[in-house]
Amino acid sequence: MRLTAYTDYTLRTLIYLGMHRDRLATIQDIADVHGISKNHLMKVVYQLGLSGMVETVRGRNGGLRLKLEPEQINIGAVVRHSETDFYMAECFDPASNACTLAPACALKGVLGAATAAYLRVLDGVTLADLIAHSAPPGGRADKAIIVWK
Repeated sequence: MRLTAYTDYTLRTLIYLGMHRDRLATIQDIADVHGISKNHLMKVVYQLGLSGMVETVRGRNGGLRLKLEPEQINIGAVVRHSETDFYMAECFDPASNACTLAPACALKGVLGAATAAYLRVLDGVTLADLIAHSAPPGGRADKAIIVWK
């Protein structure tokens, strides 16, 4: 499974904000650190604000910060909220499924179980977990290898 750029930017934004809780961050700060488009991040931050995870402060000295504690932000929920679908194959989308094998194919069940396992792992992770194992650009993470159970 591959995450969309939108979800990737959403996760990067949350991690950045979680690692910089001592100050307001700007969209430009995040864009510069990750080398990504400020315009894309504006859409991400807008949605994060609507979701209640991020607080935006307007004005000359404004910026953004986490509205929730990192322990309250579940990565599985973030991914589900930011991804448009989890159609692993054509047969998952009832509106466009034209596969002639669909009625007797076991692949849909296998892919469905794999997707459920993928999301189950993400459901067991919070933003606090990611921050604890992340390092600022140029820095070192506190653990070189992370194994999630």
